[in-house]
Amino acid sequence: MLPPSERVLRAKLAAHTSWANTEDRTARTVNGRKAFDEKFLAEANGDPVRAAHLRKAFFARLALKSAAARRRRGGAA
Repeated sequence: MLPPSERVLRAKLAAHTSWANTEDRTARTVNGRKAFDEKFLAEANGDPVRAAHLRKAFFARLALKSAAARRRRGGAA
């Protein structure tokens, strides 16, 4: 069994190689983006305006967590 650090390096190598060989990056991620948007639409019971706000709240929450993590590490907030 490989040590975790080597598994991470192998995974990074595979990911970078795969993306380097991808001509249409948008087409490759379309299913994931669609599922992500549908998650918010389902949570909003089909209301697209509410879904947009839920999506914005999701990213605002991520930004807040990121700022707190940077502050804890002593970086810029």
